[in-house]
Amino acid sequence: MTETVRPESGAAPAKKAGKRLTLERVFSTEGVHPYDEITWERRDVVQTNWKTGDTVFEQRGVEFPDFWSVNASTIVTTKYFRGAVGTDVREWSLKQLIDRVVSTYTKAGLEHGYFATPADAEIFDHELTWLLVRQYFSFNSPVWFNVGTQSPQQVSACFILSVDDSMDSILNWYKEEGFIFKGGSGAGLNLSRIRSSKELLSSGGTASGPVSFMRGADASAGTIKSGGATRRAAKMVVLDVDHPDIEEFVETKAREEHKIRALRDAGFDMDLGGHDITSVQYQNANNSVRVTDEFMRAVEDGTEFGLRARMTHEVIETVDARELFRKISQAAWECADPGLQYDDTINDWHTNPETGRITASNPCSEYMSLDNSSCNLASLNLLKFLKDDDTFDAKLFAQAVEVIITAMDISICFADFPTEAIGRTTVDYRQLGIGYANLGALLMAMGLGYDSEGGRAMAAAITSLMTGTSYKRSAELAAIVGPYAGYARNSEAHLRVMRKHQAANDTVRTINSVDGAVHKLATKAWSDVVALGATNGFRNAQASVLAPTGTIGFMMDCDTTGIEPDFSLVKFKKLVGGGSMQIVNQTIPRALRKLGYDSEKVEAIVAFIAEHGHVIDAPGLKPEHYEVFDTAMGARALKPMGHVRMMAAAQPFLSGAISKTVNLPETATVEEIEDIYLQSWKLGLKATAVYRDNCKVGQPLADAKAKGADKAVAPGAGAAAAEAAATKVVEKIVYAPTRKRLPKSRTSRTTSFTVGGAEGYMTSGAHDDGELGEVFLKLGKQGSTLAGVMDAFSIAISVGLQYGVPLQTYVSKFANQRFEPAGLTDDPDVRMAQSIMDYIFRRLALDYLSFEDRSMLGIYSAEERQRHLETGSYEPIEIPEAESLKADPPVSEVAEVIEAEEVASPVEDVAAKPAPKDAHTSAELMEKITGTAVDSPLCFTCGTKMRPAGSCYVCEGCGSTSGCS
Repeated sequence: MTETVRPESGAAPAKKAGKRLTLERVFSTEGVHPYDEITWERRDVVQTNWKTGDTVFEQRGVEFPDFWSVNASTIVTTKYFRGAVGTDVREWSLKQLIDRVVSTYTKAGLEHGYFATPADAEIFDHELTWLLVRQYFSFNSPVWFNVGTQSPQQVSACFILSVDDSMDSILNWYKEEGFIFKGGSGAGLNLSRIRSSKELLSSGGTASGPVSFMRGADASAGTIKSGGATRRAAKMVVLDVDHPDIEEFVETKAREEHKIRALRDAGFDMDLGGHDITSVQYQNANNSVRVTDEFMRAVEDGTEFGLRARMTHEVIETVDARELFRKISQAAWECADPGLQYDDTINDWHTNPETGRITASNPCSEYMSLDNSSCNLASLNLLKFLKDDDTFDAKLFAQAVEVIITAMDISICFADFPTEAIGRTTVDYRQLGIGYANLGALLMAMGLGYDSEGGRAMAAAITSLMTGTSYKRSAELAAIVGPYAGYARNSEAHLRVMRKHQAANDTVRTINSVDGAVHKLATKAWSDVVALGATNGFRNAQASVLAPTGTIGFMMDCDTTGIEPDFSLVKFKKLVGGGSMQIVNQTIPRALRKLGYDSEKVEAIVAFIAEHGHVIDAPGLKPEHYEVFDTAMGARALKPMGHVRMMAAAQPFLSGAISKTVNLPETATVEEIEDIYLQSWKLGLKATAVYRDNCKVGQPLADAKAKGADKAVAPGAGAAAAEAAATKVVEKIVYAPTRKRLPKSRTSRTTSFTVGGAEGYMTSGAHDDGELGEVFLKLGKQGSTLAGVMDAFSIAISVGLQYGVPLQTYVSKFANQRFEPAGLTDDPDVRMAQSIMDYIFRRLALDYLSFEDRSMLGIYSAEERQRHLETGSYEPIEIPEAESLKADPPVSEVAEVIEAEEVASPVEDVAAKPAPKDAHTSAELMEKITGTAVDSPLCFTCGTKMRPAGSCYVCEGCGSTSGCS
């Protein structure tokens, strides 16, 4: 970034005398480097665009720990390894990447007086390395891009700019924003200082208004994107609700959405990335309205609200507050913009009001601070702190936070910034953004519903502990290297906000001993914060946010990003050596065991989830436990207010805000959006964004939608197409099935069975080649209604089999059917059945289908299930006959045989089976399972369906994001 600068002044000077930071080893082992404690392996990374078939990246022989997933290693290799591919300078090992970053941090810590001794610096180096290589946390993407390279040492992903009411300032805004986009980051700003189109210029003319200048900035962002980036520019535009042009601002993107629909219906290509979408304006930014308590109270009361001139602050127009609020909600219903930012709440938690108000946010809405500032982020993987007894290791979590906050603060000492103003403010206020990912997976593993009192209590306690520990370490660092330069003038306000956090912590109502233990530690941390802060001050004006964690979430192998719930219960997984699997979330069996289910019930429930993608009517699962398995999409998708309530639980314990979109179904009404915006304000959120499914035309959706009525035709081709349709002759070809009769004498087997106390017999006959050809069932007394129905059913199945209906089809249709009698059976291979039909077709599958066909249906014998528990594979390991007489091979050799046979079901992957060939991500997999489209854009890099991450989207295939890194 050619404009990157490093401030030379303004930093608080490091103290030359007194104590320094002494560290104890918590994670690493003395005398052993963290790399030497793990097993490393070489992999080939080849990335393909699934839509075009083109190879977009290839690097072979890269080195990663054996427990890193293929997806994580692919994303790190393609995104973060530096150096030209195919040259000697190209990084090829995760060790090189981590060493490049950690050594830079350690060296800067020594140079700026953080560590008491070189030995303490070495401990810091090893602790940080241990946490990174084991995926306990990750820095934000710019750290991996830039630190330790020849590039400017930019460590921040989040920027806030400012613009005043002058042409010089407006043109400078275009310039600064452009350089930030060029570097791959995003920025936000508030346009409310610009005069409205209803005010006069000093020359006597009428002002253009901020919306007109948004057009120029939008075009600039789009041009820079198309000039070199593979995703849209990330930017946030904010306007105060009392600005006279507020209605024009609110309706800007909704009007463009109407234009998109009209052009689409006329045959133009209006998909995201389409040839004609560039003719539409204002598409490169998220828009937010900054509302005040005064305005929200006017909405509640149904009174008028005054719009004020920018220069004189006089009311020049009054509007009906409810009508304006309705227009905001209507626009959000139509196109997902604008979101709301709650100005008074934001500034009530502001630690630096004497310096200036908080007027804007970064593009994803989690970083809110002073104008012309930046924030570097890092996120912890919460699931790593879940102990074997299903309790959260609060002490270990706090110790990790201390190491990470120290590193984040050190980075500001050597960081470069895109503008001098941003650099000066960041160095003077040292804003940090520690956060977390995998909350949804953690709560599920602990048997807690995302939208439950228990889930919210745990989230609140963890967030409180994280921020309390961060500020405690910040106060400790202030005693060593001094408080931030702006602290003296803001000390009273900063301490007031610390007491507000402490008071909010006191209001948390824990549910059980698990969250109680976390909360107890958080209470101690906040007590220390207030005491130490009063003596030492603080090193950092801000400490925490909850970011989207898109790309770095995949780097840490997280199931869920940021504060989000789990996306789905069934996931897509890539395999070493190629191929992919469809697996049930690894946290589900753990959650079921936590809820008290035995192994047989766990197996049956997991098998049901593998087939249906949800838990409704899963065998043996109590309805009161359904909420634990609620997800972002699917049959039991979380209600919109469930998202809002979780955000409200965490918000009082964050310096910044939360990047998250409240998803609504396509059938949601404008009134529902109004209620979400109103409740978010009442619950104390700092910002809220909504997205109604299928509200935007300008993005590629699933094929199921694309092939429907919305499919566009080329301009001018309508008449020709209609004429061709009218004259087209269709040749009808009739395929008549033929019956394959059984021989007069055939092999058959009779099986007696008991299901839930009901007894029966099944006789099955096969062709000479072993293929099933007939089934006869005996239940009830001869001549009874039940016996007659079963005879008719047997004949229907037998005739169908002989006419070529595959047994797999019958099994997939009748297995898992649920009705009485149901329950335990006397068959060791099928220990529990949901009905007699469920048992019969599972037994037939075991008797007549191959292992490969059964594994696709998730049906295994008792021997195969036992083998899976012992070796991680359902399938037997084939050893050559000559080798079978030798001694047992080493475990490593067995592992090689397994890999060679492409057995892709490791121990942790429950009910794994090959993924559909046309599914390349979890989003696409869920579309196949549920038959419904996921309303997300396609990735520009690899062509697969992205999924929501905070306020933007992230690609599960390559890690690309639609917003800031």
